[in-house]
Amino acid sequence: MLNNTRKHTAVRTSRNSPIGPLLALLAATVLVGCTEQPEQRAMPAQALDETFKDFGNYEVHFNALRTDELTPEVARAYGIQRSANRVMLNVTVLRKEAEHAPRKPVEASVAVDAYNLNGQLKDIEMRRVSEGEAIYSIGEVTIAGTEILVFDINVTPQGESSPFNVKLKREFVSD
Repeated sequence: MLNNTRKHTAVRTSRNSPIGPLLALLAATVLVGCTEQPEQRAMPAQALDETFKDFGNYEVHFNALRTDELTPEVARAYGIQRSANRVMLNVTVLRKEAEHAPRKPVEASVAVDAYNLNGQLKDIEMRRVSEGEAIYSIGEVTIAGTEILVFDINVTPQGESSPFNVKLKREFVSD
């Protein structure tokens, strides 16, 4: 399935894609990985290919990474503090227009509850970012030491009455 995900993501992040460079960077981070040693990078608590979920006419794409993995230029452009003890969540919603046609970003309400395995709630406020046709919601949380974070993501595309629910669980290690 990872090979299909790579092909799928490559279509979404092409130069003419409406997704934009922030999501392209996050997708590349997931697909290419990192060259750091294992003790410097947290291993995911779930398979890396679980970065989107299909909901009929919509796809919800999501990813989380330590903010120090962003380039200084990307972090500055989006007002994100780069740090080994901060994690950024990125969520985007795409509508399927036709078979094999590029997906179209849509406005959506995005609400997230974040917590660790001890049940400690993490304060995360999602904010909308748009860039050309691309629309995403990003939020940041802090981590201490090694933490497995769970993000309960509720997305309601504009014009829809019922939310789509996604759960993302990842392990992070701060330096």
